[in-house]
Amino acid sequence: MSDKSTSAFDHNSRVAGVLLFGLLLVCTSSPAAAYVGPGAGFAVVGSLGVIFVTFFLALIAILTWPFRAVWRFIRIRQLRKPTDTKRVIILGLDGMDPGLLSRWINAGHLPNFKRLAEAGAMAPLASTVPPISPVAWSSYATGTDPSRHNIFDFLNRDLKSGLPVLSSTDIKPPLRVVKIGRYEFPISKPLVRLLRKSKPFWQILGEHYIPCHVLRVPITFPPEQVPNGALLSAMCVPDLRGTQGSFTFFTTDHQRAEAFEGGTIIPIKLEENVISSNIPGPPNPLTQEHEIMTIPFTILVSQDDSQSVLVLAGKKYPLAPGKFTEWIHLSFQSVMGQKVSGIVRFRVMETTPHFNLYMTPINFDPESPAMPISEPGFFAQYLARLNGPYATLGLAEDTWALNEDILDEEAFLDLAYDIQVEREAMWFNSLKKNKSGFNTVVFDATDRIQHMFFRHLSDSHPANKGKDNECHRDAVLDIYRRMDKVLGDTMSYVDDKTVLFVVSDHGFKPFKRGINLNSWLKKEGHLCSTNGDVGRYFDGIDWTKTKAYTFGLTGIYFNIKGREANGIVDPVTELPALKQKIADQLTGLIDPATGKPGILRVYDADEIYHGPYRHNAPDLVIGYNINYRASWNAAVGAANDEIFEDNTKYWSGDHCMDPLVVPGIFLSNRPIKTKFPSILDLAPTVLKLFGIEKPAYMDGASLFDDSAFDDRAALVDACFLKGKPPILADLQAAKRQPGDES
Repeated sequence: MSDKSTSAFDHNSRVAGVLLFGLLLVCTSSPAAAYVGPGAGFAVVGSLGVIFVTFFLALIAILTWPFRAVWRFIRIRQLRKPTDTKRVIILGLDGMDPGLLSRWINAGHLPNFKRLAEAGAMAPLASTVPPISPVAWSSYATGTDPSRHNIFDFLNRDLKSGLPVLSSTDIKPPLRVVKIGRYEFPISKPLVRLLRKSKPFWQILGEHYIPCHVLRVPITFPPEQVPNGALLSAMCVPDLRGTQGSFTFFTTDHQRAEAFEGGTIIPIKLEENVISSNIPGPPNPLTQEHEIMTIPFTILVSQDDSQSVLVLAGKKYPLAPGKFTEWIHLSFQSVMGQKVSGIVRFRVMETTPHFNLYMTPINFDPESPAMPISEPGFFAQYLARLNGPYATLGLAEDTWALNEDILDEEAFLDLAYDIQVEREAMWFNSLKKNKSGFNTVVFDATDRIQHMFFRHLSDSHPANKGKDNECHRDAVLDIYRRMDKVLGDTMSYVDDKTVLFVVSDHGFKPFKRGINLNSWLKKEGHLCSTNGDVGRYFDGIDWTKTKAYTFGLTGIYFNIKGREANGIVDPVTELPALKQKIADQLTGLIDPATGKPGILRVYDADEIYHGPYRHNAPDLVIGYNINYRASWNAAVGAANDEIFEDNTKYWSGDHCMDPLVVPGIFLSNRPIKTKFPSILDLAPTVLKLFGIEKPAYMDGASLFDDSAFDDRAALVDACFLKGKPPILADLQAAKRQPGDES
């Protein structure tokens, strides 16, 4: 790429975030499990039945094909305008940063990115407020800001208990059960509900007879129906225990048998070169006690420390030192022959002086998932039978195991790249099978590896202390190179009637210092405890005296009368002044250790959100400076006397900062009509490419529409003249997008 274009790209990095405001302001077992265990005859009869039904349906399809083809042709002409676009491909690379991308293009490391940029367009991509994955990818899917799709963070709060809950999915057990002795049998279905609102654009494409393949886009669990398409869920798919990913660590070092973040430590004993223990699984769904189901296993430990053997369910699996096993199927027995299936991988981390064995979180078995993870339901099974078992967990790369020194960096990278291989096989199969229509995928190794290895890009990072700083120094560059190869292979499927976009949801910066806003609120008298510090998940908080609090990664909530169960802040007479006071105090908050501001801006949710779900947002959204983020204690609702603290974990890079400093990337094989693209623009752009007008509720605009960006450019220019981000006056002066509330 030329120096001129690179300079423009770097300039856009500075202004893309400003655009953001111009845009946002104006703007129980599966049926397959029945084939496991007793009753093989049912499997045979069932298979014959399936063959018969399939033959019958195929015959009907053949006989009616001419009539269906005519009807389809008529409907397409009624629903869509003619276009020259046959196919749209969107390659999603979670967290890829425009600054790093530009640097490594110029250094010659990324030839395919350079080739694409020179052929079409390359620019920073304005993210959402806040710029975190569940929020931004939801805006990608729906073309709306967070107040229209209802996702503002990984977590939301329960207004009755005050405790954090998952923001994207509501999972509840069956409401009606029949109790017989120690057993209980459900007579109603469990609730598995997606809390993201608005319609994703691939549903609209499918309704217009455009085939769609949607792979691993975050916040698609449980999966929604995709007419004329297929979808595999991603972020927020739980593990078999119902968590977002809990590893298990078996160790003979009983000094380590303590509580760890993100996993369970199980002490084991080595006796005559044999270890015996149990794998803890999910709660038994058919007993009143819901006791944890387990599977026994034995390890035959090699005397010469070469290769041990895992014996599980009558099968033997080699445990090669420094290697992960293949996926191993687990089957947890409930009652009456009911089984719950999962898959795991093991890795021996150490044999002397202690034997340490890591087990991944128990992923849903894609051939027999305990909950729906694809649409149609057989799509997950099809992928497993095509390429073998694969990770189904939403956050499959086990970052917490590395943070807690259970995995080392080598093991983490092995796991991340193994998952990457699985995803690539799915992606290129999709491109081969769906040759017209829409294809999209999100690869998340870019995000996970940057989170865990960003310290290598900053010699002064506190996380470097006491760690190997050379062995994996190029880990981030290596994953960018891998994605360059993926892009090159993807471009081989592009012709002159195919539009290719490459996007990321946000960028990345170092995370050197944590800020505990609960500690700050406690110091200022806005958060009170019953006795001293406040523990995790608000243990010890005095809600009768607390006016404001934080948890998660994005903002501050006020304890408002009539909203929170124990609210004390009057929404009319007290809230406006208190909100303004705290916002003013936190804006530019100085870190005494560095002399630099830890917070750049504080955004009032009432000013930046205008959609129907704005009441679920944090009351204030915090725009952290580069190098800063909510501290680990603040994220789980704890408070002490420490406001600023070093971040020494492997998790050393982040993007939960001011959206102005972490824009994503945008590349296209065709030129676009604006220097200021936003992640909200992708949905209306794809619809327009296929001849479909965007719905009125969408906030974004087609990137190929000249007239759509006049107001946006003017707003950005006005912001530069004022030397600050858009404020409410800018909003009122600009034209609003169709469908926006006043």
